[in-house]
Amino acid sequence: MNARISEIAPDVHRISVYAPDFDLEFNHFLVRDDEPLLYHAGMRRMFPVLQEAVAKLIDPRELRWIGYSHFEVDESGALNEWLQVAPRAQAVSGQIGAMVNLADFADRPARGLEKGEVLETGKYRFRYHPTPHLPHGWDAGVLFEQTQGTLFVSDLFHHGGQREPLTSDDVVERSREAAEGMQASPLMDYVPYTPKTERLLHELADFEPRTLAIMHGSSFSGDGAGALRRLAPVYAEIFGVSEQVARR
Repeated sequence: MNARISEIAPDVHRISVYAPDFDLEFNHFLVRDDEPLLYHAGMRRMFPVLQEAVAKLIDPRELRWIGYSHFEVDESGALNEWLQVAPRAQAVSGQIGAMVNLADFADRPARGLEKGEVLETGKYRFRYHPTPHLPHGWDAGVLFEQTQGTLFVSDLFHHGGQREPLTSDDVVERSREAAEGMQASPLMDYVPYTPKTERLLHELADFEPRTLAIMHGSSFSGDGAGALRRLAPVYAEIFGVSEQVARR
């Protein structure tokens, strides 16, 4: 495996590891600041590759914060490996994630953020917003960097292939194609559509992000609010429950 490094916004570096067996990119985001933040700790098996890539940007021992959306191997699997490398590093998630996962899993106590709480890393400010069961997981949430408008959306807008690091093309249609493909497999019931899904997507749109840092596929630059609002009916169509089934 090799990692590709690209700056998708000022000081926000996308570290992408492509897994050909799945035809899928796993993207991790390093924010260089006084207190560097790594968003997505990555899988344990990818850790050596990811550590080497991070070392091209900062001394890994200086890493201060390790964040992610929800507890899953590609987002948090190598958390403890990072905690061993970086003596001052601390995991950061929503309060639910800190309570039900990190309190036992992490080798050091984690910081649990409340809704709307801001994590400051120096010149950048990350606002936490919980998104339970979006894209999946009770503990799911996102970070929004307020000074330059980068929203770390995790698996939202998932699309496959080895893509360009940053695009202004239509990532909603890319996501639709990927979601339709996933729905064809009973093993890929990927997004649990709930009565809160549309509202949560519109809440994220209200942040008016200018960059979407996407876990799988290209990151997006442009009208992030419009993309999130357009994603809502796509998810309703593909993952939602039909009215006929809902009335039963």
